[in-house]
Amino acid sequence: MIRVALTGGIASGKSAVSTYLREHGVRVIDHDVLARDAVAKGSAGLGSIVQTFGLGVLNEEGALNRQALGAIVFSDPARLEQLNQIVHPEVKRLAALADVEARAAGEPVILHDIPLLAETSQGSEFDAVLVVEAPMETRIERMVRDRGMTRGEAESRIAAQASDQQRRSIASQIIVNDSNFEQLHARIARAWSKIVEMPASDTRSDQQDTE
Repeated sequence: MIRVALTGGIASGKSAVSTYLREHGVRVIDHDVLARDAVAKGSAGLGSIVQTFGLGVLNEEGALNRQALGAIVFSDPARLEQLNQIVHPEVKRLAALADVEARAAGEPVILHDIPLLAETSQGSEFDAVLVVEAPMETRIERMVRDRGMTRGEAESRIAAQASDQQRRSIASQIIVNDSNFEQLHARIARAWSKIVEMPASDTRSDQQDTE
């Protein structure tokens, strides 16, 4: 069995890669989903967040107001670290449970979709790492167009994450998402075929697919 991590900066197209692989039969453990579960209404994680950041991070229904919390943490690295110390351990616990279930089901390859892989130093825990990249301006345009952010908010979110170079340093394969879906899908297929055929000793080859 091969355990692979997928990562990429915000608006790089990581979700498109994850969706494509899931649709082609790969078992995907989505850490974004686990992160939402970790701070769901009534959870211990949400209780810790309220204790740390105040009632202002809740909406009228008592669930997490992500926009309000984001406004606090993405402009202050120290506050972001406080949030990470609450959320990351719980996400790792939930991911380990999902991994055990996938192993028990006999999955030959398990893909962990982890947005903050480089930031949390988890790369070495996997047999291979697949990194998705996109040009900075493209990512900013996507966040402004698709997520309703201002340019300043988009730049702040990017700055709060690892750099492209930091992600490249842990990559086995790199997919550059700077074209159309047809081209992206071809690049995913090539990169994935290389990963599943790689011997364990050769998984940090840092090959970039832009063809």
